[in-house]
Amino acid sequence: MDITFISDTHGLHAKLLLKGGDMIIHAGDVSSKGSLEEIDQFLNWFKDLDYTYKIFIAGNHDFYFEQAIDFEIDRLIPNDVIYLNDSGVSIEGIHFWGSPITPWFYDWAFNRQRGLDIKQHWDLIPYQTDVLITHGPPYSKLDKTISGQAVGCAELKEKINLIRPQAHVFGHIHEGYGQLDECGTQYINASVLDERYNLTNNPIRATIYPKVQT
Repeated sequence: MDITFISDTHGLHAKLLLKGGDMIIHAGDVSSKGSLEEIDQFLNWFKDLDYTYKIFIAGNHDFYFEQAIDFEIDRLIPNDVIYLNDSGVSIEGIHFWGSPITPWFYDWAFNRQRGLDIKQHWDLIPYQTDVLITHGPPYSKLDKTISGQAVGCAELKEKINLIRPQAHVFGHIHEGYGQLDECGTQYINASVLDERYNLTNNPIRATIYPKVQT
């Protein structure tokens, strides 16, 4: 399956030049301030994209998704769009899991304290996950800020080392944009905005294959 990955559009989604494929995945921060109006504008754009499958998660800017009740969110999501929140979906034999959680930073949306508080979210990730979608990166994987500090989640890294997904896509740290292949996992920081919130980075496209059953 050919998948286009994007993240951290912060309301600039309409300016993207997309690469096509079977599926598009957005790894969070679809908005700037997390208002319902911003979320609605994103979803109206996202649902009309020419992809067979469309998956997204929220990010630390997307306050609406943390504050609204499930019924309100379910009513908002278009029928042909999949929203993941510590949840998963299987499509054409490929298992996807998504979570908006990031380590605590100035009390943004979906922030959790490092250690046991955030680990309980990563414990939910199934071992059969092929494509893991989180808003933030694992520690030491495309997670360095402009100052060179690695700010990814150590507990998330431990979980990935156990389950070894084919791909792990995230954003959050804009300046970490890029790809890294390590130990059978393709790490993708798909942030399309740079650290100054300028649209400078291209969507990333990759091919994911169903696991061969033995």
